[in-house]
Amino acid sequence: MRELEVKVLNIDLAELESKIRELGAVYLGKEFQTNTLIDTEENFIENELDAYMRIRETKFLSSGETSITLTMKKNINREGIRENIEINTDISDKNAMLEILKSLGYCVKEEGTKERTSYKLGNIRFDLDSWDSGTYPYPYMEIEVEKEEDLKEIMEKLNISMEKVSTKSIVELRREANLI
Repeated sequence: MRELEVKVLNIDLAELESKIRELGAVYLGKEFQTNTLIDTEENFIENELDAYMRIRETKFLSSGETSITLTMKKNINREGIRENIEINTDISDKNAMLEILKSLGYCVKEEGTKERTSYKLGNIRFDLDSWDSGTYPYPYMEIEVEKEEDLKEIMEKLNISMEKVSTKSIVELRREANLI
């Protein structure tokens, strides 16, 4: 699956959520995630593939259901908008998957938790994210679009300066903030 996304930094999430609702966005729900980053000790996936692998355990707060997904996300473009190839598969047992990966030479690099509130407006998805303070203490919004023009249009409607837009991954943002 191909995805086009950006992060909007240095924002007030409540204010932005209000603006999104005013535009008629549909509330998708709130979830609590535990994200486990996987790589080799030498960071082969990050350094050689410009990618990352994670296991995401998602608890959907409205239903109480939980899902676990293994994802490989490879960056293919960062100019103006982050473009990724994302491969996902559901897994039933996180610990078993970690043991398999360990046998193959991979290890857990980091684990962090976040709360995510999601909305959809047409073909645009908004994810309002707040990580635990040890992972990344600054809230942000991810905007995922199908076409780059949609990003520019929604940024204008929400009155968000392009200076607040970042194509960096959470790992890059954490490094920039001296958190790793």
